[in-house]
Amino acid sequence: MEQKVIMAGFGGQGIMAIGKLLAYAGMLEGKNVTWMPSYGPEMRGGTANCAVVVSEEEVGSPLISKDGTAAIVMNLPSMNKFEKELLPGGKLIINKSLIDVEPTRKDLDVYYIPANELALELGNSKVANMVMLGSYLEVSKAVDVESVMQAFVKVFGEDKSDLVPLNKEALMKGALAAKK
Repeated sequence: MEQKVIMAGFGGQGIMAIGKLLAYAGMLEGKNVTWMPSYGPEMRGGTANCAVVVSEEEVGSPLISKDGTAAIVMNLPSMNKFEKELLPGGKLIINKSLIDVEPTRKDLDVYYIPANELALELGNSKVANMVMLGSYLEVSKAVDVESVMQAFVKVFGEDKSDLVPLNKEALMKGALAAKK
């Protein structure tokens, strides 16, 4: 099983954070992983994306070009740019809170997740990225949620461990939204 996911949005939406979490969780599960970040040239409000590969086998390349199995897109420019990078039957997870159009491709499995609204229900708009990651985990089974929570403490440090329950709840809300 090899999962190749593109995560993309505006800078500040936590794209790099969920990419790191997915990659680290894969490592904790003994899988082979790559994480490749990419930033737009703008200082603030620019685009940010990362490519994460999680595989049982050695990873041949960290690049995802027309062979992605999934994309998490937090904004319209990201959807427009990255839907074409997915294989037919790939999973396109759309932040319905900020994207009000349908993708142009009809050969994808599309999931519309109201990430911002679900994050606000939890009382913290900053966990919209975790809602989206939870949706991805539900539809891909790339790694276990518990591995992501272990990775959270490793990536962000023990001083952020008080945020684990909120972030786990965000993952669960995202997973539930993907089931609908």
